[in-house]
Amino acid sequence: MTREAHNWFEQGGEAYARYRPTYPDELARHLAQVSPDTRMALDVGCGNGQFSCQLGDHFDAVLGLDPSADQLAHAVPHARVRYRVGSAENLDVADHSASLVTAAQAAHWFDLPRFYEEVRRVCVPGAKLALISYGVAQLEAGLNERFLEFYREEIGPYWPPERKLVDSGYAQLAFPFRELSPPRQQLRREWDAHAFLGYVSTWSATQRARAAGKEEMLAAFSRDLLASWGDPNRARTILWPINIRLGEV
Repeated sequence: MTREAHNWFEQGGEAYARYRPTYPDELARHLAQVSPDTRMALDVGCGNGQFSCQLGDHFDAVLGLDPSADQLAHAVPHARVRYRVGSAENLDVADHSASLVTAAQAAHWFDLPRFYEEVRRVCVPGAKLALISYGVAQLEAGLNERFLEFYREEIGPYWPPERKLVDSGYAQLAFPFRELSPPRQQLRREWDAHAFLGYVSTWSATQRARAAGKEEMLAAFSRDLLASWGDPNRARTILWPINIRLGEV
């Protein structure tokens, strides 16, 4: 985790904003409730600001930081959210100013020791740190089997090593804070086939496979999925388990 990670999301902010699932509002509400106050939240690796805006509904001010200017160019506007290009290892935030620090589907890219040092610097006493991730999508019967074959066997070799940390729910990450137990939650979306394939297109593994010339592998999965889906405009239920490492700083 100490090496400089490739930023797989430097391009493609528009697709990322369009196709990535959003978290249930109950998650942002719970984090606001357990924080010492709701004056300021810091969302690190915020991407296009999906979760930043959800925090903005519960905090007086939110700052979203991301190293990708392209992601921030497609950030969702919110009256209480500001965005800034910045890294997890050098938080451009005043000392003892944040009541909550979050990293949603991002912590596996960080140099964690440096990030944790910055978290301790910017947090007020009793502030909370939440490392949030969502696991492998679960599709309806008749679709899930082909999807898991694609995920594990075909696209699997093209995932960066950090993906294993996501699949484990961040259980293997060092987390030197007093840990709390948030309520279990899941992501749920009703998507048609085009939206789901758009989501798959945003994966870092998909980008790597395409760069390796594996267009036919990707096309074959698309054909198989569409054949099993039926009417491609029909909405089907997609679920993702949410995993949270929540601690007190």
